[in-house]
Amino acid sequence: MVELILSEAAHGAEPAGALWSSPSWWVALAMTIFFVVLIWKKAPAAIGAMLDGKIAAIAKQLSEAEQLRLDAESLKAEYEAKLARAAKEADELRTRAETEAEALVAKAKADATALIARRKQMAEDRIAAAEAQALTEVRTAATKAATEAAAKLIADKHDAKADKALVDNAIAAVAKG
Repeated sequence: MVELILSEAAHGAEPAGALWSSPSWWVALAMTIFFVVLIWKKAPAAIGAMLDGKIAAIAKQLSEAEQLRLDAESLKAEYEAKLARAAKEADELRTRAETEAEALVAKAKADATALIARRKQMAEDRIAAAEAQALTEVRTAATKAATEAAAKLIADKHDAKADKALVDNAIAAVAKG
């Protein structure tokens, strides 16, 4: 822009006195002074330093973000490992519980079978005892009835002659014996 104004002045587009009255020239002069003051006050260095500071802050934030990402990945891996261990432990517990349940069922079946066998044996023993008692009672009754019948027959048919024959037979049996 400054070159444009200077080139207009050099080509003589306006008389020399008119250059000071041109608004473009004043704007160019103000801009030139502004840039000179900026350079004199080291504004580009300050702006560069400010931009460097922002770059450093952004770089720091990026490194912190990268560290957070790494930490998050580490935590994720750790929790995935814990989840895998927990799943494995749950499977082991389930397997152990199934094994224990099968053992308990088998033991309960064995106990029930043994109980049924004991009760059956007890019932058979009671039946056998009742049979033995009934058989004893029948024998006792039969013996009593036979004894009474024999006594009645002997009493009805027995006399002194029969007694003599019985005594003779008993003596003969003893003599042979």
